[in-house]
Amino acid sequence: MKRRDFLKGCLIGGAAATLGTTSKSWAVGSFEGYPDSMGVLVDTTRCIGCRSCEAACNKEQKLPEPDVPFDDTSVFEEKRRTTEKAYTVVNRYEATDGKKAPFRKMQCNHCNEPACLTSCFVNAYTKTKEGAVIYDGKICVGCRTCMVACPFNIPAYSYSSAFAPVVKKCIFCYHTRLKFGKPPACVEICPREALTFGLRRDLIKMGNERIKETPDKYFDHIYGEKELGGTSWLYLSSVPAEKIGLDETVGNEPIISNVKEFLGMVPMVLTIWPALFSGIHLLATRNKDHGDHDNHSAQEDGKK
Repeated sequence: MKRRDFLKGCLIGGAAATLGTTSKSWAVGSFEGYPDSMGVLVDTTRCIGCRSCEAACNKEQKLPEPDVPFDDTSVFEEKRRTTEKAYTVVNRYEATDGKKAPFRKMQCNHCNEPACLTSCFVNAYTKTKEGAVIYDGKICVGCRTCMVACPFNIPAYSYSSAFAPVVKKCIFCYHTRLKFGKPPACVEICPREALTFGLRRDLIKMGNERIKETPDKYFDHIYGEKELGGTSWLYLSSVPAEKIGLDETVGNEPIISNVKEFLGMVPMVLTIWPALFSGIHLLATRNKDHGDHDNHSAQEDGKK
């Protein structure tokens, strides 16, 4: 076998392995979620920061007791993010234009085209037809590429176990509620109906109706309708999205469209290059064996 053909075969084999393990991941641009997926409309004008949603999530997902009790409002003194112990948190933001200080619940937004899923070369993530983005810790290899890819900084890594570290995040109460058609625990408990569960397309219509009926109450935008290809969790607010900690610069294209080449290096390093270097090693070994064999044959001929 010629050296050029051998190396070409290694590259093709490695690329095939890469594409084989990430076939669904690179279907970017053709997949926009499921038309009948569910979602949640978060009306931040109704949220009072009671943290009932945090308590309900904690109970439903059997998470550890919080460091600060759920009725303690001192947590609002600083901005929090989700962790392995808290899949959802409520933050308070600065009051503007004479309006009251807004609160916003944050959790995984369950993107239509999830960057965590498309960046995962072992397919540890799944986008369900109900709209949830769920995660399988048994498949995860702990590379944490999903944490880098997520534009909302949501996946949290669990360091509590040295032998089984996994990624932790909201799963839309999929296993206990969503797949049975029931709303997430946080939605069900909300005393102010700040969270509305339903078909995503219906929630978008509902949001637009609220904006049209009371334009002085809402900023004319539903965050998540189009951002990054759309998300299952949608936000209404009285102020621009950036005023409640949402990034307005993300654009409407899925984040993976901009970073897939970089993220593609992860499976490349793990598949193409090992295959290539293994091939080079085998080729070198084979050539050496042939050289040794030829030398041995020449010595035998000399003796004769």
